[in-house]
Order: sequence, then structure tokens, then C-alpha cells
Amino acid sequence: METITLKAFFHNEMECIGIFFRQNATINYIFQKKAGARWSRTHRCWYVPCTKKNYEMLANAISGKAILQTDALKEYLEKKKNKPARPASYQDKAVEKKQTKKPAAQHPAIKHTLSKENKEGLKQFHQHLILKSYSASTIRTYTNEFVQFLNAINNTPTYQFTASRIKDYLQYCFEKLKLSENTLHSRMNALKFYFEQVLKKEKFFWEIPRPKKPLQLPKVLGENELGKLFSALTNKKHKAILFTAYSAGLRVSEVAALKIKHIDSDRMQIIIQDAKGKKDRYVPLSPVLLDILRQYIRSYTPPPKEYLFESEQTKDAYPTRTLQRIFQMAREKAGIKKDIGIHSLRHSFATHLLEKGTDIRYIKDLLGHFNIKTTERYLHVSRQSLVNIISPLDDLFNKGKIDW
Repeated sequence: METITLKAFFHNEMECIGIFFRQNATINYIFQKKAGARWSRTHRCWYVPCTKKNYEMLANAISGKAILQTDALKEYLEKKKNKPARPASYQDKAVEKKQTKKPAAQHPAIKHTLSKENKEGLKQFHQHLILKSYSASTIRTYTNEFVQFLNAINNTPTYQFTASRIKDYLQYCFEKLKLSENTLHSRMNALKFYFEQVLKKEKFFWEIPRPKKPLQLPKVLGENELGKLFSALTNKKHKAILFTAYSAGLRVSEVAALKIKHIDSDRMQIIIQDAKGKKDRYVPLSPVLLDILRQYIRSYTPPPKEYLFESEQTKDAYPTRTLQRIFQMAREKAGIKKDIGIHSLRHSFATHLLEKGTDIRYIKDLLGHFNIKTTERYLHVSRQSLVNIISPLDDLFNKGKIDW
């Protein structure tokens, strides 16, 4: 029988009973629904206010289903009889902290106090991104890159910069800061947006050259490696996550955002809504995946309500970092040495379709690419043509010209 440990702690200036146990979906449901417990991300446990009534409610809710270990809680309550629950000085500080008005928050990446002009520039920059309806990810990236520029120029007004001075700054980024080509492109995109869209300096970046990006080929898993990867997991929910990513070539953010209503079993399609570039698209629903998802949902108590892969604690969509950790755990258990992440399942999907003779234009639409050139990267990875090319070394050996 499951053992549950109760401990006392303070959370948000409140005395609480913390509930600690090995994660179990059924027990999670009991504490949340029957005992009114809430989840603390800070302490990584469920908790209720520390009162006799709440303790009795916990004990009654879990009676016959688990063993309560209360030694730590009893020890705390015994000590509490002999001294105040919290020192007065601590309470005074807590009250003072609540009553003190916090200064206006600034962007966490800002290292210096900006001039009045540049503060206004940052405000206009952020507002323009929002009004242009850029995605949250793009707004975050552009803002971070623009803030790095503001940190470097200190109090120099941005409107005084010429194209020549921007070149000097970008050279400094490359030679002194050792920024990668991809990071430089992101910073240039942010600066181009500010000078041309916000300050209305048309064609400001025309004479500024861009660094050539390195050609990085997608990292792909073979069929045997995929078999080992999927077999390494025993948790049905985790297996369903990786199957879903591979079966339709989805980005990790798309897997996390999937809702139950997006699975259309009548038309055997999955709708991917508001994906990268604010594009919706349909992808095929694999009959095998449909069966896997049905088994996964039937096996979970309580079953997911909205998102296909819900957090048991928050009932929200799984964070993408959690999905990435699930993949890394499977990769390590499978003994796969390649330096890859969960995005390799998307690359593998596209490459394997190409090797099976699927037209690259269809693959482009399935992946949601804007440009066919992005999809053409997989032509360099596909073994479809390579397997028919005979190395000249093999030719010499077959003709008896060399031996070993």
C-alpha cells in the first residue's frame, strides 16, 4: 500500500500541511477533488492549510487506500506548543514586504539604466511587435536581442545610429562577443524591425551584409533506433507522446498544444492549430496512433479533459521542456549515443517519407514549411539515392585491383 508523508511548512505566508508521496494519478485525484488540496510548484507537493479540520479531511479521503506517515507533522506540532509558530521579526518583515510598493519592473536582461529616449524606444518596439500580431515566441526573441543592443550603446540615442555604425556594432558582436551566425541573424532581424518598422528608415539594412549560415543537415534516427527508443519506455502516456510526434512529424510545441478535440477519428486527421507562422494545417491520423491514444486515455485516472497530454498537477498542457526530458530519458534507456533531441522525430518522419517515395511537395505541406527549400534539406539526408551509388573503392576491390 502507498505510504504518504505529511510535513508542515510555510507557503505564501501561510502554515500548511505538505503531502509527499510517489506520484500516483489516483491519489492525485483524491487529494485534489475530495480534500481540496492545491499543488505547490515551489515545494513540489500537494498542500492544504494546517488546520485540524483539513487533517481529518485528508485522513478520511485516503482511508483504506494508503498509509499516512505523520511523525514529522506531530513533531512540528509538539514544538509549536512551546514557542510561537513564527518569530515576530519575521512576521513584521512579511507585513512590511507586502506593504512596500515594488518599483516598476524592467526587462530582466537590461543591465544598465537606459536613457529616457531609449526607454521610449524599447516601449515603442515592444508595442509595434504586439500591434503587428507577432507570435509570443518572436516577440520574446526580438525583444531580448534588441535589449542586448541597448545594453551595448548605453545612453546613446538609437535614432543617431547610421548604417555604418550598425556595421561596426555587428562586427563587434561577431569578433568580440563570438556570436554564432544564427544569433547574429536574430539580432539583425530585431534591429531591422526597429529601424525600418518603428523609426521608418526605409531600406536601412540594404547595405548591411548578412553572415552566411552554416548548412546543418537534420539529425535522423534509423528504424532500428526508433524501435529501441519506443520500446525503452513503459509509461503509456510517455510512449503516446513520442508516437504522436513521430507519426505526424510534429514540432514539440505542437504536440504539447494538442487538444482532444483536435483528433478527428471520423476523417482520420489531426488539426494543428496556430502553429509556427500562425498557420493551421491538417496531418494524417495514423490508425496505429489512434489505437495507442485510445488505450492511453482509457488507462489514465482521471482521464485528460481538454489537452491530449495534461499535467496531472496543473491540468494544463505539458510544458515543452517536460516532453524534451521524456525523449532524453528514452534515448538514454535505449542506449542511443547520437546527440539528438525530440525534434529528430520530426526530421526522421520527413526523411523516412522521402525514402518511401513520397513527393517532397506533400512533405512540405505536412511539415507546415513556408518554403520548399526548407524541406529540400531532407534530400541531403535521404538514403534513397545514396544506396545506389557505388564507391570507387568498392569498384577497385571487386575488380581484384586491391586486397586486404
